[in-house]
Amino acid sequence: MQYRFADRVARAPESFLGELFRVSSDPSIISFAGGLPSSALIDAQGIAQATRDVMEEEPRVALQYTTTDGYLPLREYIAERYRRRLGLPASADEIQIVNGSQQCLDLVAKLFLNKGDHVGMERPGYLGAIEAFSLYEPVIDTVPLEDDGPDLSAFRNLVTTTHVKFFYGIPNSQNPSGRTYSQEKRKAIAEILAGTDTVFYEDDAFGELFFDARPRPPVKRWLPDQAVISGSFSKIVAPGMRIGWMYAPREILAKFNIVKQAADLHSNFLCQKILHRYLTTNDLDASIRKIVAAYGRKCRLMCDLFDDLIPYVSHTHPEGGMFLMATLPPGLSSRKVFDEGVRQKVAVLPGLPFYVDGGGADTIRLNFSSASEEQISEGMHRLSRVIAGLAGR
Repeated sequence: MQYRFADRVARAPESFLGELFRVSSDPSIISFAGGLPSSALIDAQGIAQATRDVMEEEPRVALQYTTTDGYLPLREYIAERYRRRLGLPASADEIQIVNGSQQCLDLVAKLFLNKGDHVGMERPGYLGAIEAFSLYEPVIDTVPLEDDGPDLSAFRNLVTTTHVKFFYGIPNSQNPSGRTYSQEKRKAIAEILAGTDTVFYEDDAFGELFFDARPRPPVKRWLPDQAVISGSFSKIVAPGMRIGWMYAPREILAKFNIVKQAADLHSNFLCQKILHRYLTTNDLDASIRKIVAAYGRKCRLMCDLFDDLIPYVSHTHPEGGMFLMATLPPGLSSRKVFDEGVRQKVAVLPGLPFYVDGGGADTIRLNFSSASEEQISEGMHRLSRVIAGLAGR
């Protein structure tokens, strides 16, 4: 049988995720390659109680279809949190529930991109966004990411010389680098975009996970009608529930609702009900403080071990989130580090998939949230032996 797949599938970049899942399934390998939050910090007991409450009080309602935009009390909760934490004038009718913020990548691309359109993003950029956008066959233009955010000269040049439909960025604890935009660059980005028809797509999956617990103002604060924010409960409650949201101007959200409805009618309503019950009967802020404290310790441990064991490998210094990125010695391939690392029972993610232009051969991404502190210590000793052996040190 000759299957006649769409051209867009053939043109999509080859995914590294299959190999990554294979490696992660081996319990003898200490994996820094994935992107999982800590399973130990998921409040399984609290979620179980919320599930019992929903199923005891209104099971038939929770098990029925619902509206595409999502459970209104949950949208009101999200909007109120934006008002309280970030001072944004959000309302429930500017919030749409989605299947994790990952779904936003697909739906925003479907909403805005025709074949051959230009879309901007950071370099390096989030692998999931590259894969999602590529299916709609755009031209992906990248802007170098510096320690405090995008290179403003390159960003300005892209916006003023290329008809970019939207620019996708992760200002808070970026994946894969762990970098965070400075407030000055957030304001500058808004100033550059103001008056253009380019939308700023702000992926805020990690905005609640700053180690100092201090919220950073989103670009949307200075660009209210031209920016959209996607958010997720995956990193602060439970990823398996697959509940995220899009916060956008009403005109954009009206069209977004159409493509969302065509995709799946609505997100899992039972999980929306359970999540809302959990959020309103538990202290989310206290839970986040616990998560942030643990991730901060793990990040500092990993950075200290880099500096002690492999001082010739430079790395980023995240202010929050779940990832950091390291640059290998000249001539050392990240793919070789991956292959030899798997042989020595430690896994990192080569930087290659985060670059749309073939870069990243000398970088690796590491996740510090999922492994225990004991695993981080042992895994970094294994990684140091891998890199030293390949580098001839």
